[in-house]
Amino acid sequence: MLNIVAIGASGFIGSRLSKRLLKKTDYNLLIVDKVLSPIYPDLTKTADVRDIESLRQTIEQNSIIINLAAEHRDDVRPRSLYDDVNVGGARNLCQVAREKNIKTIIFTSSVAVYGFAPIGTDESGKINPFNDYGRTKYEAEQIFSEWQAEDASERALIIIRPTVVFGEQNRGNVYNLLRQVASGRFMMIGDGTNQKSMAYVENVTAFIEYAISFKPGKYIYNYVDKPDFSMNDLVGKVNYILGRSEKIKFRLPFWFGYTVGLLFDVISKLTGKRFAVSSIRIKKFTANTVFGTGIDKLDFIAPVSISDALEKTVRHEFVEKHSDKNVFYTE
Repeated sequence: MLNIVAIGASGFIGSRLSKRLLKKTDYNLLIVDKVLSPIYPDLTKTADVRDIESLRQTIEQNSIIINLAAEHRDDVRPRSLYDDVNVGGARNLCQVAREKNIKTIIFTSSVAVYGFAPIGTDESGKINPFNDYGRTKYEAEQIFSEWQAEDASERALIIIRPTVVFGEQNRGNVYNLLRQVASGRFMMIGDGTNQKSMAYVENVTAFIEYAISFKPGKYIYNYVDKPDFSMNDLVGKVNYILGRSEKIKFRLPFWFGYTVGLLFDVISKLTGKRFAVSSIRIKKFTANTVFGTGIDKLDFIAPVSISDALEKTVRHEFVEKHSDKNVFYTE
């Protein structure tokens, strides 16, 4: 029986991961988070990665650690939370891992460590984050790497860098895009030829489970579900699933959309309010974010195709009725 401690697993990815792991009889799962899991409260112990004593009290000897805890929104305030949670949390987890004889850590990082990367960037790509989230994720990777190197023949570190993760019950950026398309009020910014790598939550959690059995060593993998969609193709497919014309009705030039984003930035700064529109989100929306991955050299097979995943998500959110289901605003 493997003791698995899933840190920060009360959210979207963690809940799907927990559901997957609980189907297996050879895992003893414990969720450790600063809030109770809304789905698995009986399996949760509360602790904060910023508080090393709370981690010492919850993480058991010889466990496998899966670290999902992170500050990741674009508008986190105060900004010091990125360092406190992502970097300080990694430092605390590694210290407890030393004390508890932990041999395996799986860390969900992010492709944000590459910043606005060239198309096809794989795990060997240049580290060039453009925001505090990407910067602190990479700094956390370095801390975990130091822990692994201290006993390289005995310790396994698996760093997984997912691209944008989507799926049923999530209320992140992909959902906001799908909701706009479903409403019929969507306006494409730019020409829509830019491509986006995406990752379906069920496939990400399947790969995390797959990585549990890795032997000692350090591994880094981008997680991407192929093929990539252009924004035009993505919006057209959503319209098709909803039984509508695939044609995009409204388009705005990039310069206009970016100017509107800057205006909302100013209003946000003056009022302290958060808005769905910002200059960085416009820039991210219109950028190419296409990544390669070494996973295709493994024998891992994603359980759901990207096309089926998109259809499952759209139907769940905008066709079927699921008012009784929990929704998640954080990953």
